[in-house]
Amino acid sequence: MENLNITFTLAILLATGIAAAKIGSRFRLPAVTGYILAGLLLGPSGLHLISHETGNSQLGHFTEMALMLIAFGIGEHLEIMRLRSRAKSVITIGLFEIMGAFLCVSVGTFLVARWLHVGGDAWQMQDYVLLTTLLGAISVATAPAATLHVMQEIRASGPLTTTLMAVVAIDNGLAITLFGMAVAITRHVMTSGQDPLWVALGGGLFEIAGSAAMGVATGMLLDAMANRLKKPGEMLTAGLATLLLCGEIATRFSLSPLLAGIAAGFTIVNRDYRDIRLFRTLNAFEPPIFVLFFTLAGVHLNLHALIAAGWLGVAYFLFRILGKISGAATGAQLVKTTTTIKKYLGLGLTPQAGVAIGLIFLIQGDPATLKFSTIITPVVLAGVLLSELIGPICTRKAVELAGEAGGGHETNAASSIQRKNGFHIDTSGKLTQSPSDRPLSLRIGILSEAKGVPMVPWTWKKLHHYKRWQTKNPIEYQENRNPKGQASSVLFEADSLGMTPALARFAAIFAHHFKATPTASHFLPTTRDGQWEAQQERSDQIIQAAKSELIIMGAQLNVITHSLSSRSEALLEAAVRHHAHALLIGCNSPKLPFSFQRTLEEIVSNAPCPTLLIRFTEILHTEKILIPIVSMRDLEQLQMPIFALAAVGHHQITILRLLPSYKTDKEQTKALKKLSRWIDASRLSMVASGTVEATEARVDSVSVYAETADLVVMSVPAQTHGLQKLFFGSLVERIADTVKRNMIIIYPPAI
Repeated sequence: MENLNITFTLAILLATGIAAAKIGSRFRLPAVTGYILAGLLLGPSGLHLISHETGNSQLGHFTEMALMLIAFGIGEHLEIMRLRSRAKSVITIGLFEIMGAFLCVSVGTFLVARWLHVGGDAWQMQDYVLLTTLLGAISVATAPAATLHVMQEIRASGPLTTTLMAVVAIDNGLAITLFGMAVAITRHVMTSGQDPLWVALGGGLFEIAGSAAMGVATGMLLDAMANRLKKPGEMLTAGLATLLLCGEIATRFSLSPLLAGIAAGFTIVNRDYRDIRLFRTLNAFEPPIFVLFFTLAGVHLNLHALIAAGWLGVAYFLFRILGKISGAATGAQLVKTTTTIKKYLGLGLTPQAGVAIGLIFLIQGDPATLKFSTIITPVVLAGVLLSELIGPICTRKAVELAGEAGGGHETNAASSIQRKNGFHIDTSGKLTQSPSDRPLSLRIGILSEAKGVPMVPWTWKKLHHYKRWQTKNPIEYQENRNPKGQASSVLFEADSLGMTPALARFAAIFAHHFKATPTASHFLPTTRDGQWEAQQERSDQIIQAAKSELIIMGAQLNVITHSLSSRSEALLEAAVRHHAHALLIGCNSPKLPFSFQRTLEEIVSNAPCPTLLIRFTEILHTEKILIPIVSMRDLEQLQMPIFALAAVGHHQITILRLLPSYKTDKEQTKALKKLSRWIDASRLSMVASGTVEATEARVDSVSVYAETADLVVMSVPAQTHGLQKLFFGSLVERIADTVKRNMIIIYPPAI
């Protein structure tokens, strides 16, 4: 039946695939196995309703689409923060299971091939070695599609699942490299060394590097688009178009679309602001594409290949499984990982399909390897046939035996429903109404100036009436940074009449914490031209405005003047000379001007103390303070502003711990208890509360909580610059550009 209408063919594939999956589920078979069996029934090995040509020419683009979606989905599981604790174990296990499969298949098929005498009398020892080396390289590859689909179907979550997906990604990257090297060696031997071996070996490394670079560029483009597109339909359309374009360009330049897709997903999930909504949007589009992909894979399976391959095909299949299981177990034993991973990881690596088939197609068109392709093709296809039928069952069984089936996604769905209905988990351990459903606080006050930063007047007690905040581990920069007996300061820039009073207020609060003096760094005009008197009058106004603000607060002002032309040099020199605990600079522009960014970078790169950038976007009002953190380590840098603000006025501080969306309720509760213990140990329980949020988009979650905040305080991680910042992005900067609230951004000292 060669002339079936394409629409009718699609209908048959989808209907038969889903029906077979439903029937298979009654026998506890994975849906993937059902799809493949349906394709086998419809294809040339069954009823011959759909031919290989129809699947390749008319439906091949669905396969390409599915492969890019699958590769992109694998990238989501390669989150550095998630893998950091077991990076050593993942790499070690991955290398050992790769070596296990390569050695077992190479040695095992060599013995069987020699015993069966597959090459005839003309074959020599080196021919058998080259043949089995190629088979060993191909055996390394694992089927990412089947593995990912099984994980999604049973909603797997846990250490085994994360390790399995990371190892699958390593598998396929190294499979391409090993295969490239094996082909290069074969070509070198068969052509009597006409080309240098290092040139041939470099081709495989170039393919991996080029594919990774293309994937990173695609991921950054997808991330930029996702930040601007809010509607799911727009994100789906733009994301799918970009991924397919990436795959097509990779194919045109002889790169790996699979590796490019993995790199794109890896880039997005590891951005500092971790917005993974694009993954969820594409997930909604995947089901029919996956049904077509696996059903078409079944159509391409040929039972005759199993017969043609004979015992060598069976040996390839069995030795590959033996190598995967023994290699994974050996690697897990060396790194002393959990018993679950030792027992079941190798079993989860059984599936093999797309990458292996693609590799055998490469040697079919190469004259140097044509001698071996006639044997390798039926052998690998036989192994793929058995792996695709049995592999998904083994993967599902491994996850179920590990106790990770049905864990993570179910919990995440519940958490998503809780957030949608306006609830979050707070320090009481109960679900309470989220900030988005509470009325916005009224911001009522008298503006202190018609221009510049509007401020609510200081009506709290004077600072000398407050006791300095006492904790079990108080920050004592004075002891560490100041020569004994010398006065210290909190330095702020006083060169703008509009911002100086606001900066002076914060400088006084922080100086009170350090028992230091708020100190203004002011540029003094020195050129006595026609405008000198006007400039001098403006200087007097700026200093007087700062003094007036501090008198109301109960603090004294110290003023230092300079005539340096460089803004950054003046502040840095003053910070060193006056033993500054902190250096404050302000900006009231929606976007940081380029000149300001350069000055900020110069200061942060050389400052002997923390630099605090205060961005003013609305009336200055600090009663409700939001402090978002990604990890508990962030609190080390944030202790100073937390303690300083907690010690004065009537501040209400909310510390928001942002967790990845895959965190279970149990893990969220554990994180909340840890945060609560820190608040209690710091004696902040009267003014501070903690909450945790498992989120798919960090910026969106902070935006919701910031709706009721007057001030947002965040810290910039150390070493966030250069290529690292370009690749990972900056959560702080994204929030500063998105959340229209007054904000303090803390940069660590350079020395």
